[in-house]
Amino acid sequence: MSHKELLDAIDRDQDQLVDFLRRLIRAPSPNPPGDTREAAGLVSAFLEQRGIGSAIIAPQATMPNVVSEFDGGSTGERLVMNGHLDVFPVGDGAGWDRDPWSGDLEDGYIHGRGTTDMKTGTAASIIAFSYLHRYRSKLRGSLGLTAVSDEETGGKYGSRWLLENDTRWQGDCMINAEPGSLHAIRFAEKGTLRITFIVRTAGAHGAYVHRTESASRVAAALIARLAIVETMTPDLPPDLAAHMAKADVRDAMDAAMGPGAADVATRTTLNIGVVQAGLKVNMIPDHCRVEADIRLPMGLKAEQVLAVIAGILEDFPQTEMSVQEAASNPAAYCAHDHRMVGLLARNAETVTGIRPVAVPSLGATDCKFWRYRNVPAYVYGPAPGRMAMTNESVPVSEFLAVVKTHTLAAWDFLGGEG
Repeated sequence: MSHKELLDAIDRDQDQLVDFLRRLIRAPSPNPPGDTREAAGLVSAFLEQRGIGSAIIAPQATMPNVVSEFDGGSTGERLVMNGHLDVFPVGDGAGWDRDPWSGDLEDGYIHGRGTTDMKTGTAASIIAFSYLHRYRSKLRGSLGLTAVSDEETGGKYGSRWLLENDTRWQGDCMINAEPGSLHAIRFAEKGTLRITFIVRTAGAHGAYVHRTESASRVAAALIARLAIVETMTPDLPPDLAAHMAKADVRDAMDAAMGPGAADVATRTTLNIGVVQAGLKVNMIPDHCRVEADIRLPMGLKAEQVLAVIAGILEDFPQTEMSVQEAASNPAAYCAHDHRMVGLLARNAETVTGIRPVAVPSLGATDCKFWRYRNVPAYVYGPAPGRMAMTNESVPVSEFLAVVKTHTLAAWDFLGGEG
């Protein structure tokens, strides 16, 4: 079985593959609430129609995970393919030009919530898995598939649960098709540190500013001081620092995530996402709630940032701080020059004419759970496009490019004969 024969088989089935993705998009799975049962049913049916057994693992009944695995014709390494079925919510659909769950196909684009993040990528992994299963006797090692729930809210019942409870899904390497762009292979992602600050003062009538501090003004001063964390410098290994400084790597980050992405990839960032204070305009607030989202680059630990913040809070005795543990995770990265990076890059170039380079991600994915266990995990997927925005869509050409690239890279990793 040659690369050309694999690609020809995918091309012959193109209409069926596009139809599967469109049906998956038409199965609403916004998170919250995270109910993916309809989408999981479609995945199970797709596999069954191709003679592939699968199982449902659901530590939370409305958030099932579809898993499947098979052995090749001889012993070798184990590769895992991972993707999630839950997507961002759409509210009442205001601002969309069409039904957010339409799955419409028009002018070479498929439309709907989740086309970018990440039903296109998950469908690509499922489809690639099915082709590899068809020719499994020619492979060495084994392949696992995890189409999971709960990624958008932390993975407690999805990838994280699977890895904590069953070593079958760990493997020797993992590939994923989260949105990343055809120019990039993501080998790392920033960590998250979510902190809540509560400022408390006496409060008073708005004209009696001599009687009390304003909790909102104390919070404003605190926010200004917190910006110092953005000056903290990570400690990167020399080879990784050199890689990150390469012009093609910086160009790929800006192309994938927008101009300026390369500048913040190795820098701590601070976003004040929530500020809540006061009951009425002519009252001095007696409390103010501030929620901060700090992104940690590779080479910087949360403990280092928290030590700096503790020093700042010495000047703000009115303030209590708590870390949102469930939403806080360290940065996660693996080798930027692993064999899988080369396989993805070479096959992507064959399929698209673009040779992607290894870059870190600014946002979080389930890949971190594999990297925390020292399993190399890599992302190659469609462009972020309008991810989490109205009128989300994906080009059919990018969907098929990801299907083909993942199929060929996995085939080569498992020593496909042909």
